[in-house]
Formats: sequence, structure tokens, C-alpha cells
Amino acid sequence: MVFQKSPDGGWGWVIVLVSFLTQFLCYGSPLAVGVLYLEWLDIFGEGKGRTAWIGSLASGVGLLASPICSTCVSAFGARPVTIFSGFMVAGGLMMSSFAPNIYFLFCSYGIVVGLGCGLLYTATVTITCQYFDKRRGLALGLISTGSSVGLFIYAALQKELIELYGLNGCLLIVGALSLNILACGSLMRPLQSHHSSSEKPGLEKIPDQYLIYNGKEKNVYEEKINILEKAGNEGKDVTTTSCSDCKQDPLVNTNRLLSIPAREADTYKKKVVEQTHFCKQLAKRKWHLYLDYWEETLSLFKNKVFSSLFIAIFFFDIGSFPPSMLMEDIARSSNIGEEDCVIPLISIIGIMTAIGKLVLGILADFKWINTLYLYVLTLIMTAVALVLIPFAQSYITLAILSGILGFLTGNWSIFPYVTTKTVGIEKLTHAYGLLMFFAGLGNSLGPPIIGWFYDWTKSYDIAFYFSGLCVLFGGLLLLVAALPCWNSLNSSNQPEKATPNIYSYKVASSV
Repeated sequence: MVFQKSPDGGWGWVIVLVSFLTQFLCYGSPLAVGVLYLEWLDIFGEGKGRTAWIGSLASGVGLLASPICSTCVSAFGARPVTIFSGFMVAGGLMMSSFAPNIYFLFCSYGIVVGLGCGLLYTATVTITCQYFDKRRGLALGLISTGSSVGLFIYAALQKELIELYGLNGCLLIVGALSLNILACGSLMRPLQSHHSSSEKPGLEKIPDQYLIYNGKEKNVYEEKINILEKAGNEGKDVTTTSCSDCKQDPLVNTNRLLSIPAREADTYKKKVVEQTHFCKQLAKRKWHLYLDYWEETLSLFKNKVFSSLFIAIFFFDIGSFPPSMLMEDIARSSNIGEEDCVIPLISIIGIMTAIGKLVLGILADFKWINTLYLYVLTLIMTAVALVLIPFAQSYITLAILSGILGFLTGNWSIFPYVTTKTVGIEKLTHAYGLLMFFAGLGNSLGPPIIGWFYDWTKSYDIAFYFSGLCVLFGGLLLLVAALPCWNSLNSSNQPEKATPNIYSYKVASSV
């Protein structure tokens, strides 16, 4: 089955709109979980570190399960996955309103809602890429702002709903709003496949690009399939004959079986041997595919820039994600009253993240800007902003730092650029999946670690010093690994064999 060419418009703009709304509806509450975090602290009376697991799981589970999410979208399509995930997000939010304890929220809000968000993200990105080719960057940029706008609006919305209807009523209403994802998913019409209706489905009709084997291997595969089909048909004939004569005398049936010619018995044994050989060959090829996968993974980690990149993204998520969840509690710990907060701090982070994605994405398109160094600059500036949080004792200073952190968190828009120019477009899918796994791990561990520091010291000061050092370590490590001096050093060590360095970021960025 071959899909038609990407239209780069038309119904594709409807796909962009509904994908934007889908990310807005599904990520609004999990990203603005800091408002709910305060209520859970007061209701259940657990420690900050343990309570922080709820929001960290909601953000990290989707990234950790990204391989499973991709498999589901590939197997069932974007529309069914979106509709099913809409039920998951809405159901998880509504179940959370009846949570008797914090451990129930780990499952209902953390895992169910988090996994639903991961499935929805993969589905929206996949169907948008199918509908757009030349304008794919613009389309992906537009739908990615849906989560940031959702954070901006849901922070104030959930705060207002809690005041009017309480925490349980807020979760019920937000869950009901998430049911609109079902309407958005119904509009995600897949691209039609074009093939002749007179063609019979079979192995010979599958396009060559989708076959595991080609050439001689394809002929061998077809020959084995024919043997299996012929053996199956003969087996059916033998079964039919034996059933029609089942009422005859058993002695007659025994004599008939003994009268089978030796030639047919030899043919049957030959077919069994061939089938066994065929199954062994398939298992052997599958094993080689797994070996190739792990060899490719090891080859990625031989690239020092990629190895530094996965360490940097892990420490960046450990340090930079907690403020978006804990900033409201930081203000309360600094004795800043709610009447002083004109705009929720989480809303400021959300709107500045959307602006940061757009601005940094535009800067990455300039040829004279090295995208890797731009990414490293955002990491170092984030580390400085995190270290300054303990010195902020007023709403104005916390609002400024929230805006700076939100803008710098928009570096997610240039992360695919960095990955592509580090490993190449042919290894992007494999490398990006690994990096997203470590990003999800950092998202899951960051808020609980900061909460544990507070439970231990009764202050956020040491916690954010630790966060800043984590992000700074990752940024400096990535900067050192990307220095051009390593390329000249490698070339001097191998004067006889001057091979092109495909991981040279300086060369790649100038292309």
C-alpha cells in the first residue's frame, strides 16, 4: 500500500488545527500540574518529594514509552490512536477526582494521563508529517505551540475552577473538556492509498520498498511460501478424505494408510525438512536484525558529541522541568501572597515557552548561527537562572526568572536540528528515540529530587543550586565535546587515512 503525495495544504491545515487543539487539551493540565500540586500537598499531607511523583510521571511516562507509542500509531493509524487516547486522558483526569490517596494518583494521573499524552503526541506529529513535506517545519512548529498555550491557559483555568468547585470538581471539568479530543481525532482523515481494486492481495503485489528480502532472497521466500501453501492444501485433502470415511471399518482405514506409496512419504519428509529450514532462516534473519540494531546503537555512542548530548538532555530535564511544576509552591514558600500574583507564574512560563520555540526556531534557520552552540548557550543561561531562584524574594523577580526559564525551555524546537546535524538524517529516528527516552527519565526524576531536597533541608535553596549545577555540567560537557580542536586532533593521529568526519558539527552546520 503506497500513500499519495503529501498535499502541503488543503485538508492538511485542518490537521494542523486539530493537532494544535489536541495538544492544547491533553497537555494543558499535566504541564500546569503545579496548581494541583499545592492542593494535593494540603489534602494528603505527604512530603513534597513523594507528591511530586504525580506530575513527573504525567510528563515522563509518555517520553519513556515513545517506542510503544510509535508502534501503536504505525499499526492502527493516527485517528484510532487519537480517539482511544482521548478516552485515556479524560478517564484518567476524572478518576483522579475520586482518588482516596496519593498512590491512586500515581496510576490515574501519572500513568494513565501520561501514557495518553504520549500516544497523542506521536499521533499528531505522525499525521502532520504525512500531510506536509515542503512546509513540514512550519506545520510542526504550529502544533508544538499547542502545549505551551495550554500551559498558559490551564494554569489560570484550574486555579479558578479550584476556587469555585474545589479540586475534585476542577478535575471533573478538565476531564470533560478533554473529551473534545474525540472530535479532533475524528477529523484526522488518513491519506488515501492508491492501488488497483482488481489486484489480488499477495506477496507479489507488495512494493519492493516494504519487503524484508529482495532479489534472490525474495525468490527463495516465494518458493518457501508456495511449499507451505501446497503442504497445507494437501493436508486439507487428506483430512477431508479421512473424515468422509470415518464411519468405515477401522481396519480398512489402517490398511489404506499402510498402502501410501513410499514416494509420497519421502515427499512429505522433504517438505517437513524444507519448512523447518525455512523457519530457521527466518529466525536467523530476525536475530541478525536485532544484532544490527544494537550495533547501530553502539555506533551512535561512539560519537562523542552524541554521547555528550544524551547526558546533557538528561541533566537538563532533571534541572529545568521542576520550576514549571514547583514555581507556585516556591512563591508560597517565599511568603508571597496569592493576591500579589497578578498572573500565575506557571502561565508566564507557558507563554514564554511558546515565544521561545518560535524565536529559537527562527534563529536556527540562519546559516551563520551554529545550532549546537546556540543550544549550549540556552543550557548555560538556564543554569544561571536556576541558581538565581533562591535569591528571588518578590513576585516581580520570580516572574522575570519564570519568563527567562520559559523562553530558554523553548530550545526543544531546535533539539531536532541539533540531533540531525550530530548523527545525520539517516540515523535521526533511532538517535532521537534514544534521546527522548533519557529526556523522559530526567522529567520523571527531576521534581521528586527537588522535593526530597526540600523535605531534607526545609528550603528550596540547595535544591535549585543542585539543579543549576546539573544543567551547567551537561552544557559544559556538550560544549567541550563539540569543540573543533577534536577534529584536528583526530586528523593528526591518523595522517595516512584521512576519512571525512560525518560528525563534524562545524562542517554539517555550514551545509
